[in-house]
Amino acid sequence: MAADDHSLSNPLLPPDHQPHVILTVHDHSDPPQSTSLCDDNPQALFQSGDEERHNPFAFIGAHDGFEVPGSSTIDPFRNHTPSIEGLYEWVKIVICLPLAAARLLLFGLSLLVGYLVTRLALHGWKDKQNPMPKWRCRLMWVTRVCARAILFSFGYHWIKRRGKPALREIAPIVVSNHVSYIDPIFFFYELFPTIVSSESHDSMPFVGTIIRAMQVIYVDRFSRSSRKHAVNEIKRKASSNQFPRVLLFPEGTTSNGRVLISFQLGAFIPGYPVQPVIVRYPYVHFDQSWGNVALAKLMFRMFTQFHNFMEVEYLPLVRPHENRKENALHFAQRTGHVMASALNVAQTSHSYGDFMLLAKAAESKQENPSVYMAEMAWVQSALHLRALDAVDMLEIFLSMNPDASGYVEFHGFLRALRLKPCGLSEKMFGFIDVQKIGKITFKQFLVGSAHILKQPLFRRACELAFSGCDMNGKDYILTQELQDAVSLSIPNLNSDEIHGLFSLFDVDSDGRISRNDFISCLRRYPLHIALFAPKLLHRGSSIADQSLVEVL
Repeated sequence: MAADDHSLSNPLLPPDHQPHVILTVHDHSDPPQSTSLCDDNPQALFQSGDEERHNPFAFIGAHDGFEVPGSSTIDPFRNHTPSIEGLYEWVKIVICLPLAAARLLLFGLSLLVGYLVTRLALHGWKDKQNPMPKWRCRLMWVTRVCARAILFSFGYHWIKRRGKPALREIAPIVVSNHVSYIDPIFFFYELFPTIVSSESHDSMPFVGTIIRAMQVIYVDRFSRSSRKHAVNEIKRKASSNQFPRVLLFPEGTTSNGRVLISFQLGAFIPGYPVQPVIVRYPYVHFDQSWGNVALAKLMFRMFTQFHNFMEVEYLPLVRPHENRKENALHFAQRTGHVMASALNVAQTSHSYGDFMLLAKAAESKQENPSVYMAEMAWVQSALHLRALDAVDMLEIFLSMNPDASGYVEFHGFLRALRLKPCGLSEKMFGFIDVQKIGKITFKQFLVGSAHILKQPLFRRACELAFSGCDMNGKDYILTQELQDAVSLSIPNLNSDEIHGLFSLFDVDSDGRISRNDFISCLRRYPLHIALFAPKLLHRGSSIADQSLVEVL
């Protein structure tokens, strides 16, 4: 070989990406166990090594002992005065009832006038991609005054401010924590900014018309293309001084103000300086955060207070480092740290996904819905699992009938996954039970399932498992074929058990399992890929070519 091909700086092995076969050399006094899969020993697959013996997912590279961060005891969405308690509050409500009627009248009148003026300001305006003409903006001052009257009707007679808004030319983007529906009303009056809002708000009576006048940037948080379009619009409008400044609530939902939850990156990707603003609602008897309280109830409580306190503090600008080349995540973290320090609170890894989990648990009448939050910002970042998928997994977990503390035992696990007690199902449960206490939490179930899903070989294993079950190449699986495949892992399934498992895979309930049914089911129930491990590895060398037996 040429000497220049092998210098000290070059690797000894070529940097290709071909799969490597790892051979275990055994001493003659300790002959190796056979790894072949024979009919009378269907679970020999899991006996080729210590990990395989206990971990039914090692064949796709999912190692047990995966990291499950400890569950936080903080509930960032809980309103701390959800009900009326104490003699003082009841007496105050009775005294304020006539005042509440007058406030409700002022609220309705202000909303109506603001709506009509906004309709007039928008009438005949077609070119909404360009800045609103000056005369229309001047007309919107009437609506802004109406917004201040609405704040007055809610009991915010005066609002304490610290600091000042920076010039739009210096800070084209403003970010604020989000505690109540009062926040956007205040900023509409104070700054008249362009806001980023959910598409669902457009159809709200009165409110939808007013936010359209703010040249709103709509976003569907569950659509990647919509999020990308929103970021481009933020860049476009922030770059031109002809548009109003852009206001974002990077938490993406309201919290109770006692913590900051994780930030979305939309405000930080453009790389412009941002001005953080923090909003506080000091209280003694009435927590004004939206949280888990119905809107009508929260409004009633606001109408029946003598006065509601609100403080707004404009913080110094936070600039990106190195001429906008700073990573958006680091920029968001620095800004979050500045805001959390000013609020004197912690910033957690919760996100809107946790609010969805909380709402799902509450809808299912769970005794303590907050135990089902999983700090979804960490889950999405580390495991690449969407919030909607997490909600689906929570639905499965709740069908296991968790106890009041949110724990599920083995029998509930089996019932929801349509399995029977056997060696494999015990190993599947043991894989999730990282604490080895005989019970699992939702966070363990979620992280364990996501850990399997993120394995590079998972998708390929699903495809090969379907091909292995589809004996005649007809592109669907019948009951007997599923039974033949699964019986290698779980022998002696009775008719009810196999039909229960078949109904799980038959997503569209047409009496047969299509390829889409099969893969959709395994994505929803990723633990079930272990059922097909013997079938996969029994096929032999063709699977080895796909690197599915790296760990043997």
